[in-house]
Amino acid sequence: MTMTTVRRVGPAAGLSSRIAAGVLAVGVALTVAAPAGAAAQAAPPAKPYGTVAAQSGLNLRAYPSTDSSVKGTLANRAQVGLVCKVRAQNIAGNDVWYLVRDSRKVWVPARYVVATGAVKYCKDVLR
Repeated sequence: MTMTTVRRVGPAAGLSSRIAAGVLAVGVALTVAAPAGAAAQAAPPAKPYGTVAAQSGLNLRAYPSTDSSVKGTLANRAQVGLVCKVRAQNIAGNDVWYLVRDSRKVWVPARYVVATGAVKYCKDVLR
């Protein structure tokens, strides 16, 4: 009995080796890119900070009241630095408003912001 070696000729000859090389290249690229993608996420602001918990976003107000003008908006899950808090207009059972750490001096209702870190009252911070 004689054994015959089959040799492929033509475009399909190196297909399996080209596929293997392509899979390896993609795997290496994903491995290298993964840490860079993880590092690209922004770190939260310094404490205290708040995370917006309003599905449709949150208005930034000139004063701690819904009667004051809107100075901007924050998207749901946005994180923003907080300076201090005051008691003002009651929003759905919560009368606390936060002064945002921003040069524009804007306010957000605590009802829609989850605070991280201790937020002091403005009378104790702004003297």
